[in-house]
Amino acid sequence: MNYIVLITGTVLIILFSWFLSLRYKRYHAIARFFAFESVFILVLLNLKVWFKDPFSPFQLVSWLLLILSVYVVIAGYLLLKRKGKPDSNFENTSLLVKSGIYGYIRHPLYLSIFLLGTGVMLKDPQPAQLVLGVINLFAVFITARIEEKEMIVKFGDDYRMYMNETKMFIPFIV
Repeated sequence: MNYIVLITGTVLIILFSWFLSLRYKRYHAIARFFAFESVFILVLLNLKVWFKDPFSPFQLVSWLLLILSVYVVIAGYLLLKRKGKPDSNFENTSLLVKSGIYGYIRHPLYLSIFLLGTGVMLKDPQPAQLVLGVINLFAVFITARIEEKEMIVKFGDDYRMYMNETKMFIPFIV
């Protein structure tokens, strides 16, 4: 693994976390760092096999998850921008968005990170990649839990009701 790329990418993820969340005292970014970092390391580990044996079952499921990840992040981001009345930071909305994909799940952007990580992991599911996939899963879950506490502080009972009406990540299930 190229350590210069690893260090540079890690610094960029830290800066992203700072400018998007931490400076606004939104501490879910600490857990989210580990989700992004695990995906980044998975990408670095799996670049060599990205297009190897493209029709194998793991590769097919991988591509399906990667495509789904892109759809989920775009749908979630656009709704936050359009309906959330964000300030300069799309993540800092002034209105609770409960329509579209947010009508089914509370955390589409975090789901997309999980789908991305799992899709990349499946490119070459070796022991190190499986460990990073589990780290990604836990980091996404912890990030969502911390953010939910932040949203309860921000939106109060409206967010509590929203939590009762929707699932965290998978409609009708989880």
